[in-house]
Amino acid sequence: MRALGHDPGEALDVKSVIGPPLEDILRALLQVYGDDRVDEAVVAYRRHYGEIGLLGSEPYPGIGEALRDMQRAGLRIYLATSKREVFARHILENLKLATYFDGIYGSVPGGELDHKPELLAHILSDRDIRASYSLMVGDRRYDIAGAHAVRMRGLGVLWGYGSRGELEAAGADQIVERPVDLAGMVVSMLDG
Repeated sequence: MRALGHDPGEALDVKSVIGPPLEDILRALLQVYGDDRVDEAVVAYRRHYGEIGLLGSEPYPGIGEALRDMQRAGLRIYLATSKREVFARHILENLKLATYFDGIYGSVPGGELDHKPELLAHILSDRDIRASYSLMVGDRRYDIAGAHAVRMRGLGVLWGYGSRGELEAAGADQIVERPVDLAGMVVSMLDG
């Protein structure tokens, strides 16, 4: 916002808009200022995030252990994020979590994988995975809706940006409250 001449101040609530493609997030934030320069905002955001922002990422406590437990259970784990794939890969490598993933997928220049249904369909096709044997784990309604759009089940998690109400309204097949319970719930849902 500052790169476009706006002072976001403390009142700007970005947490409520996290989840969809970056363009949608910035469009919503810019509306507050009556500004429609979404493309300029995307360039400014990606420049800042690529240089500084992504290095500030921290995993939720217990996520490394949950990923390790799922990997040890023989599950193939793929990341499906609205972030740029290059940023997601850098974040996971920086946090020493990349080794848990069999594939890291995110948005790419051109926009064809910006939305969760298209991204998930791409992963299923690219890796020759049957949707009925898959599970999307996510913290926002976009994750659950994307999973259901490609006939996957959606597991909602409560340690991210979404609320229980949001995940229930989106039709989450199950909801898990704590990272320590994630691996057990995933294995249970995939075995069932």
